[in-house]
Amino acid sequence: MNKKLDQQAADNIRALAVAMVEKANSGHPGGPMGGADFMHILYSEFFNFDPTDMEWPFRDRFFMDAGHLSTLMYAQYYLLGNYEKDDVANFRQWGSITPGHPEVDVKRGIENTSGPLGQGHTMGIGAAIGAKFLQARFGDWMNHKIYGFISDGGVQEEISQGAGRIAGHLGLSNFIMFFDSNDIQLSTSTDEVTTEDTAMKYEAWGWKVVTIDGHNHDEIRKALTDANNETEKPTLIIGKTIMGKGCVTADGSMYEGHCELHGQPIGHTGADYAKTLENLGASTENPFDIYPEVAAFYKDILKAKTAKAAGKKAEIAAWKASNKALADKLDFFLSGELPALDFESIEHKAGLASRAASSGVLGYLAGKVENMIVSSADLSNSDKTDGFLKKTHALKKGDFSGSFLQAGVAELTMACIANGLALHGGIIPVVATFFVFSDYMKPAIRLSGIQELGVKYVWTHDAFRVGEDGPTHQPVEQEAQIRLLEKLKNHSGKPSFLALRPADSAETSVAWKMALENKNTPTGLILSRQNIKDIPAKGTSRYQEALAAEKGGYLVKEVENPDVVLIANGSEVSTLIAAAEILEAENGLKVNIASVISEGVFRLQSKDYQNSVIPKNKPLFGLTAGLPVNLEGLVGENGKVFGLEHFGYSAPANVLDEKFGFTGEKVSKQVLEYLKTV
Repeated sequence: MNKKLDQQAADNIRALAVAMVEKANSGHPGGPMGGADFMHILYSEFFNFDPTDMEWPFRDRFFMDAGHLSTLMYAQYYLLGNYEKDDVANFRQWGSITPGHPEVDVKRGIENTSGPLGQGHTMGIGAAIGAKFLQARFGDWMNHKIYGFISDGGVQEEISQGAGRIAGHLGLSNFIMFFDSNDIQLSTSTDEVTTEDTAMKYEAWGWKVVTIDGHNHDEIRKALTDANNETEKPTLIIGKTIMGKGCVTADGSMYEGHCELHGQPIGHTGADYAKTLENLGASTENPFDIYPEVAAFYKDILKAKTAKAAGKKAEIAAWKASNKALADKLDFFLSGELPALDFESIEHKAGLASRAASSGVLGYLAGKVENMIVSSADLSNSDKTDGFLKKTHALKKGDFSGSFLQAGVAELTMACIANGLALHGGIIPVVATFFVFSDYMKPAIRLSGIQELGVKYVWTHDAFRVGEDGPTHQPVEQEAQIRLLEKLKNHSGKPSFLALRPADSAETSVAWKMALENKNTPTGLILSRQNIKDIPAKGTSRYQEALAAEKGGYLVKEVENPDVVLIANGSEVSTLIAAAEILEAENGLKVNIASVISEGVFRLQSKDYQNSVIPKNKPLFGLTAGLPVNLEGLVGENGKVFGLEHFGYSAPANVLDEKFGFTGEKVSKQVLEYLKTV
């Protein structure tokens, strides 16, 4: 322990944060200056990782909630050798690997993308659940910690309630969170917006809470030591810090704790940039330098970290040698690969709701995919994830041998936890709720897409046919919103989301196959509450025919030289089949029917294939229980889509089908009216 060097290191982090924001003329310097002491002590003395192997699966993990404090991470990781001088000097610039809010970059120590407050620490809680899940299966040697860093804004975001409740309820003793409590936020002091007792709140949720001087290194050490020794509860370390710690004015007077230091370069405030650098021991000519003594100090730290990791790796190697079967299973989990699965063997009764068909698939997967965690927002008996639950049991404090997370009524929290599970690795997360409540999940779905995570979303009660529950529970616009993400590319240049709305039980099995095989993109399965008449098989195997859905769309009914091509997905495909029977029997028309489970995947196929399913030289009619825009891109400007353009009403499903025009007879009339115009 060297108090002088510790102080120099913390001040070096402060100076780097100040310099990054000043050069970029954009950013948040005050918070990183307050959190520098905690970060230095954490990483120099407590955080376990291998500097030569940053992706080591059994490393500690740090989840930043306050993404605007990215400079705090970049400065700390620069000291650790994860960034070069030019990287920190090009903060927030085009092509830079140091963006204004950190993006997943595990090789440089960044475990999660953060920005929208509240989600970062919740993903950390998901990672902590994942670590406990794996530890229960492979042994207590798997004892890495998950650290979180939260600000006043993150504590205030509503998601913190769900995250805090679940972490306390499950007794996540491997989760340690630092609350940078500096009493200042972007536009006000915190006392202008809240008077709650944060410590009492977290204690009520079952957390261990300690309040310290966030600039006192000995208090930080003790808090982290106690947290690492805690075996029953997650720990919240409330660090009372000073916004803009170390800032001075042009005459050298202290200028700390001011609101304006939060979100703009300090040269635009009452503080002086050059004098502040000097006060922190930095060179005004070379503000991005690491202080020589600090560089030497961290060189020794990295040697010690590497040696400690080597010792842990030797312990793990010995365990693997003595537990070959378990070791092979662990390696398989971490590989992200799937076991051999025979989806065709899953038998479905005739005419099931697709949520019920999904339940059957989940029951099959429960005995095969051992590293899957399924979660439901207090709806497992309605979204039919209980098909999985019946084959396992729920996670609970002191017992993580089960594979089901009862999240309670907390859709956003649940989805963020799933992101954290995926980020941790070794686990396939599935989350379920009613489709209309996907509205609560959108912020996490978006981060699933940005982070390219293979989270599986199960959304049931997919249309206005949830009639008796009234318009609040009837998704009309939700499919259009979700399918927009199929049009939005991620940074790998691929569609950022896969949305699948299967037309019958066979397609539901195929949809699950597609979801599980889609490892680097989130997937949504949009499933019906009401029973659906199965699509007639052309040959001997409806499942084999439904495999064509893997191309996004295919013909479920095909004749030569059709007079019209009908297009739908989900429940509406069976309605089109009923309409086609009328059109053929009573009007002598030849009809093709296309089931397009995912327009995003369909658009990735060759133009020839797309035209073979939906020919541009034929009349095209689409049917959707959502907004017409769901299918307008498929039918084109000369086609017609019959959809819903208003909120739902309360009534039984069959009554709504009749009132809204979603019966075979009424759709056939719509088609005939359309054909008069072409």
